[in-house]
Amino acid sequence: MLRRSLLLAAPALTLAHGALAQSSNAGAAFGTASRPLRVGVTAGVHAQVLEQVRDVLAKDGFVVRITEFSDFIQPNVALQGGEIDANVYQHAPFLDAQRQQRGYDFVPVGKTVLTAMAVFSRKHKSVADLPNGATIAIPNDPTNGGRALVLLAEAGFFKLRAGADYRATIADITENPKRFRIRELEAASIARAIDDVDAAAITGNYAVPAGLQPGRDSLATESAEGAKTNPYTCLVVVRRADAQAPWAAKLAAGYADPAVKAFVEQKFGGAVVVGA
Repeated sequence: MLRRSLLLAAPALTLAHGALAQSSNAGAAFGTASRPLRVGVTAGVHAQVLEQVRDVLAKDGFVVRITEFSDFIQPNVALQGGEIDANVYQHAPFLDAQRQQRGYDFVPVGKTVLTAMAVFSRKHKSVADLPNGATIAIPNDPTNGGRALVLLAEAGFFKLRAGADYRATIADITENPKRFRIRELEAASIARAIDDVDAAAITGNYAVPAGLQPGRDSLATESAEGAKTNPYTCLVVVRRADAQAPWAAKLAAGYADPAVKAFVEQKFGGAVVVGA
């Protein structure tokens, strides 16, 4: 698991949440050089956007320290343990599942960006070209796995039971005439494994760094419109005790800055949309 910190100021001590009061900078205001706001994010698109937010907030003297993670689980573990103050990588269905499964008392305080999921292939040019028994990779976490199954069903790969949503599992496939085989992989690894499968459902935050553009290279893609209301738009997440903290609102507001929106539009060409 990769963890990398990006600072604008001298590093502050990383301590368990309960031990913060014992540190020499415990009384310092959040977002200062002696107490940077510690924000966790997954590497790639989300980290790139957060760097822009950090730079915007720095113009007002607000200091953010970024810690990058290579998977979907550790940013919440770090938030629970007090190693970071917020994270900015997960959408509401994933957050809800994590709260139910792990008992986290986390809440969203704002929205970040929507990264569309798409189905890519380096072997086939259309869904119709996929052979019988083709292997399709999807994320192995419950919410993004279900999200992928819904996308695949909408694209005509197979049929799901009526009413299936992001909570769908492979057991919800009701008709699969071409006997496609579903291979569940860690989301961060799917882009690297695309040559080993016939097709793969990949979220934009992993597709874009791999040189894959949903609008250009995909067999099927989600719409990136309606980011303000889309359930897969990612969130600024904090511990419930910090939900009303001024720094939480300041971090969330950074995503609505025109400079951040302009960067996202120019950098990602519609594959990523600001949801703030």
